[in-house]
Amino acid sequence: MVNEYYGVILIILLLFVLSVPLGKYISKVFQGEKVWSDFLSPLEHFIFRIAGINENESMDWKENSKALLRINFIFFLWSFGFLLLQGEIGFLNPLNILNMEPTLAFNTAASFTSNTNLQHYSGETGLSYISQMLVIGFLQFVSAATGIAAFALFIKGILQNKVTNLGNFYNLFLKSCTRILLPLSFTLAIILLLNGVPATFESPSTIVSLEGDSVTVASGPAAPMIAIKQLGTNGGGFFGVNSTHPFENPNYFTNIVETISLAIIPIALVFTFGFLINNKKLSLLFFGVMTIFFLLFTTAAVKLETQGNPEIAKLGIMQPLGSLEGKEVRLGSAATALWSVSTTSTSNGSVNGMSDSMTPLTGGILILDMSINAIYGGVGVGFLNFFMYVIIAVFIGGLMVGRTPEFLGKKIEVREIKIAVLLILLHPFLILAGTGISTFIINNNPHIGWLSNPSYHGFSQMLYEFTSAAANNGSGFEGLGDNTPFWNISTGVIMLLNRFIPIIGAIAIGGFLASKKVVPFSEGTLKVDSVAFAVILLGVIFIIAALAFLPVLTLGPIAEYFSM
Repeated sequence: MVNEYYGVILIILLLFVLSVPLGKYISKVFQGEKVWSDFLSPLEHFIFRIAGINENESMDWKENSKALLRINFIFFLWSFGFLLLQGEIGFLNPLNILNMEPTLAFNTAASFTSNTNLQHYSGETGLSYISQMLVIGFLQFVSAATGIAAFALFIKGILQNKVTNLGNFYNLFLKSCTRILLPLSFTLAIILLLNGVPATFESPSTIVSLEGDSVTVASGPAAPMIAIKQLGTNGGGFFGVNSTHPFENPNYFTNIVETISLAIIPIALVFTFGFLINNKKLSLLFFGVMTIFFLLFTTAAVKLETQGNPEIAKLGIMQPLGSLEGKEVRLGSAATALWSVSTTSTSNGSVNGMSDSMTPLTGGILILDMSINAIYGGVGVGFLNFFMYVIIAVFIGGLMVGRTPEFLGKKIEVREIKIAVLLILLHPFLILAGTGISTFIINNNPHIGWLSNPSYHGFSQMLYEFTSAAANNGSGFEGLGDNTPFWNISTGVIMLLNRFIPIIGAIAIGGFLASKKVVPFSEGTLKVDSVAFAVILLGVIFIIAALAFLPVLTLGPIAEYFSM
């Protein structure tokens, strides 16, 4: 067990160390500085030329927002239509998988367009190879690039003093694909391929087990899919059980690499922020605030999962390897706990163990992690969510020093504060409203068949589903029977709303800040790169999360814990 703890520490240290140079590289890409990937410029110019787009055109926040929504709407329509007709396409469909049911196709298209990757289907039996590549793999790239481009637009708004020069979404979007996601995904795919992850178009194999039964073993072009699934904070697995499957995550080395990859870009973007605004101290402060929550959640989850199930302990049964229900022995309970916290901190959603099998309090930690939705978060968008808390903290800090709130010399006024408050409240509203409606339905139709567990845990299953959808996370308590019209439509709508409304709201704030002149610093200016401000920010995040989610957590995982 001690070696498992060492493994957790090693993964965290490698993750933090590697994030800094990646953050520096990303800042150079966005600043147009010379980087090793410049050889891709001809490809980028060719794509813009055939698309008829002027990548150097400066746009304001409204034009950039329209461009973002327009292209993602096209992606949604493409994926929805393709999934409805996948059975009609005989190419690369060795299992002759049929067309996807309409509400499931809507949910899947909404899920992957919104970078959520909630899966109400099983990958190897629900999608053909061609669908896996042209819909799922494609959307995993472009949805992640959308988040990174939105992050860059927002930072440009902070730095600019001209509202019409916020940048060009198309340019930032394509560079996010070609300069960031593509090279990293190619490297990770090679590593996975060399460690036994399949990348083939051959039909599933049939083998005879030791018991003499015939077993069909699914395969396919998994390695490149898993690479972008992890790096783009997508999380949608090629196989139904995600990275618990030995073809997705064969050994402890691949587990280390995949755990690092699912969080490295979100953390790197925090450092990118510091490089872009030329204030490394502030980026370290933001990183520190996020990391305090991350380490607290990780420590608690690792302890809870490695000490075993208390119900089994009551029977006098020793659990030297911790609670192993729903976990892979080749990975261990500590590595699974770390992955679970990492995947909910970054809105990745991939799993290397079943979240539904976690001890009650660990399940509660995962729900709380997604409820905050700003601890590193999804690529780009996580930082935008975090910044809404920053605006509230700046407002409170400004009241404390008796001045108009300012951030980096720009006044935070009523318009920005209203948007930040509305965006922060949107998240719990969607989660609690969805959970309340589903609870009402199940109470009036107890035999509807959604829940595999009654009482507190069944409530947690529904709460987790809506929290995961709203956080654009995609993981789930898989005991929930979620492939129904209700769950497909409700979570699909929530995924789209809580993906694009916060992005447009953040870009709007960036546009408003771009129109403001820099106010000279004075003795009365609130220093946002100070320990005092970090304490205020920690308090704001904790209080908002507690007020919004503690009551509902009490009804689910906390009540389940005390009932044991």
